[in-house]
Amino acid sequence: MTPDLNLIHNLLQAVMLIPFLHLVNQYIFKKISKKHSFFSATLMNKLFYYHLIFAGIYYTYAFFNPSDSKRYFSVPGKEGKTWSGFLETGTSFIDFLSYPFINFLGFSYEMMMLLFSWIGFMGFVYAYLFFKENIAINIKIFKKIDLLILILFLPNMHFWTASLGKGAPIFLGLMLFAYALRKPQTRIYSLTLGSLLVFAIRPHMFLLLAGAGMLSIFINKNQISLKQKAIFVGAITGILLLFHKQILEVVNLGNSQNLIADFLSFTETRSNSLDNATSGVPMTDYSLLEKFFTFWFRPLFFDAPGILGVIVSIENLIYLLLFGKLFKKSFFGFLKTAPGHVKLSLILFFTTSFAMTFVMSNLGIILRQKSMIMYFLFFVIYYFMAYEKDTVFRLKQEVTGSQSLQKAA
Repeated sequence: MTPDLNLIHNLLQAVMLIPFLHLVNQYIFKKISKKHSFFSATLMNKLFYYHLIFAGIYYTYAFFNPSDSKRYFSVPGKEGKTWSGFLETGTSFIDFLSYPFINFLGFSYEMMMLLFSWIGFMGFVYAYLFFKENIAINIKIFKKIDLLILILFLPNMHFWTASLGKGAPIFLGLMLFAYALRKPQTRIYSLTLGSLLVFAIRPHMFLLLAGAGMLSIFINKNQISLKQKAIFVGAITGILLLFHKQILEVVNLGNSQNLIADFLSFTETRSNSLDNATSGVPMTDYSLLEKFFTFWFRPLFFDAPGILGVIVSIENLIYLLLFGKLFKKSFFGFLKTAPGHVKLSLILFFTTSFAMTFVMSNLGIILRQKSMIMYFLFFVIYYFMAYEKDTVFRLKQEVTGSQSLQKAA
């Protein structure tokens, strides 16, 4: 078979996989609908096909440009290494996930790209559940735009979760974890799977997730019993002690005798190396506020590389406008009474951002990495705006009730 015919054959196989994934979605949606009356299968079906558009965009991009997805497809197919041989944390875990599909089921590169795109889509399903279950109030911005719809359909979030690689499964893991934290005692499977995915792909991210999760549970005093808290903390502590070397190896500190000094040395070396990349920025010369701004909101129009950069800049401007919603005096009063999962989201967003600003100095990598955590910021913003809307509504009711009483008197 010629290369062109082989490509067409692989593309047709991938397209034929779409109806099967659609049926799987309907089964999952039916199960979810029984648990959550607010769940909209119609909306999720639209989101699925929207996500597939970005799978096609990323595939086209990878066809003409270097992409890690090509490496993730080729390595598991090499002879001389068994499936269990790939069961390690980090990059190797993606090879472990891919191995049976490539070697046992004969999936092509195109089919693997589609499969991982579906995994990324399931992350959006749980993101929807995370938002909608905790926030019943609909919020409109710019007068007509539904905020939740806007958040779910942001292009950059879909682009980096629509391909074979780490982005799709870790996004699913994070959203499973976030969804489970509302009722951890009854969502143990979601909590466990989400934690395992994050740990297996990015152990250092799991460290931040576990710390934020423990803090959230203790802040939210009535969430679970003292005994359950002790079990949760004991389990997390045991996991961290058992796998601390794997976590530290991510930043080459597995055998370090001086963690702080060696970490600072690692971050400086990593940051300097990324400074020299095509889209590198001098993060080491920035203040902490400048680092945060760069990580969250750049590239903007003044440093946008080409037409794609302009598109990304528009989305980053939306991030900036949404972030501006938090700059109110009432926000600090809101935080005092906010539930644990809101505080968890804010803590996780800031701690992860703080850690990443020390090792990220390339706008391309920043775009990919921040897609993991931006939904936690969006959740805080959405919850705060719903809180404000509810407060205004209650005040109006009180005023109306008071006026009615005066008329009756």
